[in-house]
Amino acid sequence: MLNNPYKIGNQAQMPTFSGTPYPAYPVPTAITNKMVPMQPSGSTLPPTGTGLQTGVNVPGLPMEESYIENILRLNLGKMATLYMTYENNSQWNAKIFKGKLEAAGRDHIIISDPATGMRYLLLMVNLDYITFDEELNYYYPYANRK
Repeated sequence: MLNNPYKIGNQAQMPTFSGTPYPAYPVPTAITNKMVPMQPSGSTLPPTGTGLQTGVNVPGLPMEESYIENILRLNLGKMATLYMTYENNSQWNAKIFKGKLEAAGRDHIIISDPATGMRYLLLMVNLDYITFDEELNYYYPYANRK
């Protein structure tokens, strides 16, 4: 077939991943020469628990690389100062929050003000940086530690 960019000479057919031709972007058909999107036939993700995992397994943390939420989880209970920016806000563009680090997720941080007991749920998307008054617990995921 002359118009097949994936088959040259005696090469095998285009490789597949989970039954879906790879790469999964529209390709012209031989009959109409119009772009037709490919339809995945089943899941393109490997089943849960399979595949490669990288990083270090720190007890109590998901096995991941050095992400902000993992560093924060290693330092729960410490006092932190969070510098946040809020675009297009007419009242305040930047705000500083200080409090005890209660929890951290992929997209949020929870701190509490020890003086008032007020808790703040802050979004990571607004986070600029964080400072701590004490040494941080931190395990670099690629270090050979015992």
